[in-house]
Amino acid sequence: MLKLYNTLTRKKETFKPLKDKTAGIYTCGPTVYWYQHIGNLRSYIFADVLKRVLLYDGYKVKQIINVTDVGHLTSDADEGEDKIEKAAKKEGKTAKEITDYYWKIFRDDFKKLNIKEPDVWPKATEHIKEQIDLIKKLEEKGYTYRTNDGIYFDTSKFKNYGKLARIKKEGLRPGKRIEMKEKKNPTDFALWKFSEKPGLRQQEWQSPWGLGFPGWHIECSAMSMKYLGEHFDIHTGGEDHIAVHHTNEIAQSEAATGKKFVNYWLHGAFLTFKDEKVSKSKGGLYTIQELKEKGVSPLAYRYLCLTAHYRTTLDFSLENLEGAQNSYERLKNIIGEIKNDEKINKKYLKEFEKAINDDLDMPKALATLWNLVRDKKATGEIDTIKEMDKVLGLDLLKKKKIKIPKEIEGLVGERESARQNKNWQKADELRKKIGKLGYKVEDTPNGPVIKI
Repeated sequence: MLKLYNTLTRKKETFKPLKDKTAGIYTCGPTVYWYQHIGNLRSYIFADVLKRVLLYDGYKVKQIINVTDVGHLTSDADEGEDKIEKAAKKEGKTAKEITDYYWKIFRDDFKKLNIKEPDVWPKATEHIKEQIDLIKKLEEKGYTYRTNDGIYFDTSKFKNYGKLARIKKEGLRPGKRIEMKEKKNPTDFALWKFSEKPGLRQQEWQSPWGLGFPGWHIECSAMSMKYLGEHFDIHTGGEDHIAVHHTNEIAQSEAATGKKFVNYWLHGAFLTFKDEKVSKSKGGLYTIQELKEKGVSPLAYRYLCLTAHYRTTLDFSLENLEGAQNSYERLKNIIGEIKNDEKINKKYLKEFEKAINDDLDMPKALATLWNLVRDKKATGEIDTIKEMDKVLGLDLLKKKKIKIPKEIEGLVGERESARQNKNWQKADELRKKIGKLGYKVEDTPNGPVIKI
């Protein structure tokens, strides 16, 4: 029985799908104007764990991850440049070249982190009609008004606005990040923005209200409802989306349909660096490729993420990551020495299943795995680990192809000659030298085996 913490109700609830043994998930996707850093990617590892647990529990899962390739402005106040247009100018490329390139990098990161791809990757630019149709519905129902720069959603007309974030609209005042201008309420947001100078933007479309482009929030509502229906099971994202983006999604979706939008809202906590959210200004900002260049396996970063519950912040440092990599490699090495007796260890698997179904408690699930591999009396380890790795996604049973440097092969050959000549002192000295270079030699009846 899967229990999930629902941000909407602020409590753990037993997951009850709309359709028997079927789960529809919408995961807020990337704005593809730059590389996604490891803080962004933590959110997708959490969503991947959720998906894997549902699949493990026998659900048929349909997951949608959108691609924001237009409309995400540099300010939360519906102002500033479009991030895609800004990147295109900076790099001297077309908007499509920018979005295609960074989306490809993002998908490559998914593969490196063993994150399962969604059933559909809908792009905002390919769903303009759906977004216009949704805004027209809101207009017909009296939820919109026009300003000089766009069509806005009137939050005062939606009764429960802010219920996800528990926002009290009455206490909000215009501030540094909320410019009123022609807005009726501080919380009102743009559904459609007008092009200031037609033809200047690379991405603009004709609409019933004039030439322009969609607001960021309307994109997710239109695409999620197209592929999952007007009412679906689960919506995931980072906790920074609660107060604005997801709050606005709920308002416009429920105002348009008159139905509940999503049953379960799940949010992942920040990756922090020196106790502050990972960001360009604060530091700690790495891409997966940059970590690889430092000699860190992407799956070691996945392992690090699994050591903290998705709803708790995870403080990142290269030292923490190095510790995770050492633990991950040690775990793989221990598992590599286990002989399979073709049975499932029901005791440990039951503990593991209890942990993953208790709001995706991956730290406890990992601890259970470690208890299994350290238990010298345990049986059925390999088949049990195989089941556990369906959720962990750590390639625990995958044999790593080791490319041995010629220098190491030469030292191992020299050591083997010393052993055959019974020059044990020289053989021991060579073994230590090989060890200092990061390798070890295991003597077997079939000759020496080199390991990392």
